[in-house]
Amino acid sequence: MSIVAIFLFWPLAIPAIINASKVNPLLQQGDYAGAQAAAAESKKWSKWALIVGIAWIAIVLVCCVGGSVIGALSGNTAMSY
Repeated sequence: MSIVAIFLFWPLAIPAIINASKVNPLLQQGDYAGAQAAAAESKKWSKWALIVGIAWIAIVLVCCVGGSVIGALSGNTAMSY
């Protein structure tokens, strides 16, 4: 999930990847509580990155479509000499 999140909103996906990379070493050390905490943090950051990224894409699409519709409805406003 954190790898997908990096394509949507990378500033929040970086902590997700850092925390996800801590899970396997903690499991190998036998620190199951630490591994669960790192996985939970990674999931939290990934979720926020996905939410912000999808919201950002939606806002951009609404603005582009809205601007196109307004431009099309306004007609030909170019001045001819």
